[in-house]
Formats: sequence, structure tokens, C-alpha cells
Amino acid sequence: MAKENADRAERLRRTLANYAYRYYVLNDPQISDEAYDSLFRELEQLEEAYPDLVTVDSPTQRAGAPPAEGFEKVEHPLPMLSLGNATTPEELYAWRERMLRLLPEGTALNYVVEPKIDGLTVVLHYVDGLFVLGATRGDGLFGEDITANLRTIRTLPLRIPLQERGPAAPARLIVRGEAYINKAEFVRFQRQQEELTSKRYVNPRNTAAGALRNLDPAVTAARPLDLWAYRIVLFEGEGAPEGQSHALAYLADMGFPVAVDQTKLFSDFDEVVSYCEQWADHKDGLSYEVDGLVIKVNNFGLQERLGYAGKDPRWAVAYKYPSAEATTKLLDITVEVGRTGVLTPRAVLEPIHIGGVTVSSASLHNADHIADNDFRIGDTVVIKRAGEVIPQVLRPVLELRTGDETPWSMPERCPVCDTAVVRYPGEVAYYCENAACPAQLVRRVEFFVSRAAMDIAGFGSKQAELFVKEGYIEDIADIYDLPKHRDRLLAQEGYGEKKVDNLFAALQSSKQQPASRVLTGLGIHFVGGIVAELLLEHYHSFSSLAGANVNELAAIDGIGPRIAESVSVWFAQEANQRTVARLAQAGLQLSLVPKVSEGVQPLQAKVFVITGTLPAWSREQAAAVIKEHGGKVTGSVSSKTDYLLAGERAGAKLAKAEKLGVPVLTEQALRELLGLSAALDSLG
Repeated sequence: MAKENADRAERLRRTLANYAYRYYVLNDPQISDEAYDSLFRELEQLEEAYPDLVTVDSPTQRAGAPPAEGFEKVEHPLPMLSLGNATTPEELYAWRERMLRLLPEGTALNYVVEPKIDGLTVVLHYVDGLFVLGATRGDGLFGEDITANLRTIRTLPLRIPLQERGPAAPARLIVRGEAYINKAEFVRFQRQQEELTSKRYVNPRNTAAGALRNLDPAVTAARPLDLWAYRIVLFEGEGAPEGQSHALAYLADMGFPVAVDQTKLFSDFDEVVSYCEQWADHKDGLSYEVDGLVIKVNNFGLQERLGYAGKDPRWAVAYKYPSAEATTKLLDITVEVGRTGVLTPRAVLEPIHIGGVTVSSASLHNADHIADNDFRIGDTVVIKRAGEVIPQVLRPVLELRTGDETPWSMPERCPVCDTAVVRYPGEVAYYCENAACPAQLVRRVEFFVSRAAMDIAGFGSKQAELFVKEGYIEDIADIYDLPKHRDRLLAQEGYGEKKVDNLFAALQSSKQQPASRVLTGLGIHFVGGIVAELLLEHYHSFSSLAGANVNELAAIDGIGPRIAESVSVWFAQEANQRTVARLAQAGLQLSLVPKVSEGVQPLQAKVFVITGTLPAWSREQAAAVIKEHGGKVTGSVSSKTDYLLAGERAGAKLAKAEKLGVPVLTEQALRELLGLSAALDSLG
């Protein structure tokens, strides 16, 4: 065990050193900040548990990376140290308790809380008010002379104070700050560069760092760089500020840009903690990138008394929010069989807390994705919560491989029913073609009863698993034969008379769902709600649809050959024909009942596409409004589209509509077009 820990620590040191070099020296990051922090914490924990593993070259014993070649080295007057981190309220209270133990009992503390801006640290030197030198942080002791590049930043004062009023500049002033690019400017710059060079930049932080450390100041000047100042490192002269809040006010008076609006002073530490917790909802609305908050003891005298612990000041801590990325172990790769028979590999992960939740599994998409990324069982992998919801496995950390990792390949037989697995030419997916495969049947039942289809209340995944396991359901149509098993259901644990009667009532009620929902629930490849409605608007009934050939189906606007082939093949299978016949016998709606139109409707024959998130209506409600007034809704934008109804986060469909000159409506504009009250939220 001791050797394994030593080997792991050594691999982590080498890996982190390489990532730091790529990040700080070459401006070519190979891993996200969050994933780097995750590896760094693992090394810290190892060294804390086994102090003998600590070495002088460990990343935990230094504050940064060496300066790059090409710039002159600058020795900092004081070490430019980093901060310790806290990620929970408990860790914040523990930080405060450690400080109080070093101070006389009853010492009153005030705290300054500032945004932790995600940019490149810069150190600015002024002599008699004139900017004479600017440097990067480098390794904390020596940085790089980037004076010429910093001069190109318009918000950096070349002489202080900027105004005649106020105190005179001290004989010598050294200020620490952060160079960055705000979000809106980064988007504008990104678009401009794509048009000119087709080059894309990773993010604002790396773009700012690359610009400042370019040997040609003209390149730096072309970048939309900005600056925040947040600390006085050295003050030689009269009237030196006595605390951080005074220092920030002084810097603002001198003409430095300071994040005044986002800086708060507190005397109650409970309020500090509460502010940190609440600020998470606020940070994404800022014009610049941040990765947390910094809490500092306000009084400089107390800061000096508290001093430092290793590379971290005891008087300050960074409060970081839950990471969107982290590293963990890939313990195994299992296979999940979906309702269409697709075999999906899933990662079994060593549980890790990320983005506010504990993640222990994630999709690996398909066998090609695993092979292309060379994922192996036993790897240390980088994971991410996409959109802060769905966990994804991004890549293995190759530098941490020991040789004991195991390659993986798709099984040749279905892990549920032992049927041979097939893969069709041109497709990435593997399939189990056994329609009676229990795993598929459970998933098909789940989808059929879901809100997207028949919306049967009280019928979910647990019921689907139980009813298939007990043999009540062997086909979708068996769902409506469940009342025949009333006595057996009542004998099941947790199924009393009221629960069973409510379930049967929901089944009966679902028979009134429109034919489009029944067609959606069948789970035909590529047939969702909108496609189902298009098909039935054209053919009016399942029987007519079943008799259509591929060419006829493909000729329908919004369908296309892939959907046409899928629909035609599905209805040609005898087992599926029997299912449809049984659903008809059960009393489900399998034909479209056209509404009687009273005169010409305001949207008569107008074709709409809906995209983005609407303020009040769901997409289903908006589609219902459009159809109620004579319009049609399709799934894709084309030259035949009359209007695009667009909400927030509209993407490719909006771009295509603008390119084709299709008019774009907001929800409010559609309401006004129809003469609807702004207070109308839905149509029932």
C-alpha cells in the first residue's frame, strides 16, 4: 500500500507539473481549472495523510509555474502567493476558527468579500505616480516583464492620480490586479476572428493570458483586454491605507478600476457565509467570468499578525462554488439496453461530489466513442456535468496510467436476454433485435405511459418494471388488460384498493388522448410529438398511415426519407400490426378528429416552427394555440416556413430562419397578432 501511494503521488506530481507548464507557460491548457483542482486536492490529501510523500518540487509547495522564455524576469518585492480554498460553509467556519486561535480572545474582525475574477494576475509598479513596470505572477517569486503589453490596456492608468483632486501619489506603489476580457467583448471578438481567420478561442481567461504574453504588443492591443485592481502590495509614502476596504477606496480614487459594486464589508461572519451561499445565483449575471469569492480580514495590522501558512495567507480564503468538472476512477463499463434495442455503454464511477450532486455513473455514448478516446477500466477520468445536469466522461488522464487498466469492447450478446448483438453498416449503434427482450419492454412501457405520450398518472418506471417482471405486460397493448389482473395486483405489496382503482381510472382516462399521442407512444424511430401530428394531419388515421409507401411518406413536408423508412418498416411488421389492432380494440383514439372551422382562421395554412424557451407558454401550449387558430407546426425551418416562434436560447433554427429571411416572432408578438390577452397563459 505504501508503494502504491508513493507511485500515485509521483504520477500526480508529474501530471500536475506538466499541466501547469502547458497552462502558465505555453498558454495551451490541456485540462479545465476544475479538473486540475480535483487532481491537486487528491495530491494534497495524499501528502496530508502521508507527510513523508511531500517533496520540495511538489506543486503543493509552490505558488505557480516558471516564467516563459522570451520575457525578462522580474523579481517581486514580496511573494505573490495564492489562496487556500473553501467550498462549503463548514470550511469557511473552520478557516475563521483557525484564525481566532492565533489572536487574543475577543478580537473583533471585519471581513471584505470580493469577486474572484478569472483572469491573469498582473503586478503593477508605480514610481512617483508613473507606471514603470508590469509583470505576471509567474512562480510567485519571479514573473515576466510585460510592461509594453500592459500599456495597451485602456483601463490601466499610466499616471496616478488621474484627477488633480485627492491625495498625491506615493513615492512608490505596487498594485496587484487581474487582466481579463468581459463576456460580451469576448463574444464580439470571437465572431470577428471567426470571420477573419476561422480560428476559435477557448475562453476569455485563456485569450487574455495569451494576449498579455505575446511578444508583439500590437497583438495585445488588438485584444479587448480590461483590468481590475484589488490589492496594494507595497506602499511607500504618507497616508497608507490601514485596511482592505480603505485600500480599495484609495485605488479607486487614484484612477484604478475596482470592483466596488461587488465588494462588501461585513462585521458578522454569519452574514459573510450567507452572502457567499446566496451569491452563487448572482455570479452568472456579471459581465466578467468569476470562479468564486475572496474573503479577507479587513485590518492590515491583523493580516500581518496572522501571517502565512506555507504558501497560503491565513487572513484570506477563496470560496469556490461546486465544480462543473472533476476527476475520478472509471471502475467498470456496463451496458444498458434501451426501448429501441440500442445498447448504450455506461461508466461506473467512483462516487464524486461535483456541481452540487454526487455522481457515480455516466453515459459513454457508444463503442466508437470509447475506442476513439481509449477509455479503459481502471483509468482516472475527467468528468463534467453538461449544462450542470447530465454527467459526461470527457477523457482519460493518460499520464496516470499504471499499466493495470483493462481495454473494453462491446459484448457480442445482449447482457439481458443473451440474443446476438448486431450492428448495421453506417451506424455507430449496436442493437439487440429481440423484441421480447425484457429490458426493451420495460423501457417501451415507460415511454408509452410517460407525459410525452399517453400521460398515465400513477404509472412510472417502478410500475413498468414490476408489471413486466410479474408477467402482466408482454406487449404494449397489455397495459390496457391490467384490470384483468386486479386480484393479483391487490396481493402485491403496496397496492391497496385505492391505488389500484386510481391506476385503472387513469388507464381509462388515457383512452381519450388524441391519436398523435398514441402514435408518439409507440416509440417508432424518429417519430416524436410534432412528427406524429404531421403524419396524422396528412393521413388522418393509423390504417391510412400503415398503407402508405416510403415515397409517399417522404414527400410530406417535414418528414424526409429517414423518418419515412422508419415508419414504413415499423407498420410492415406483423407483431406491430397486432399491437395496433389490440389498442383499437381497447378503445384508444387511432384517427384524427378534425375540428370544424368557423370561418377563416387568422393563421390559416401558416407554417410555424418553435424554438427556444418561451416566457409563459410551453412549446406544446404554443403549438396548441397556433393550431387552434388554423396554423401548422413543423419541426424544421425551410423555405416553406412562414414564421419562427423564438424564445430564449434559440440556436441553429434561429440562425437558419434569419438566413432564409423567415419572419421571427416572440411569444408577445404572436399574442398581439392573435389579439390574445398578455395574461393568457395556456389553453386549458
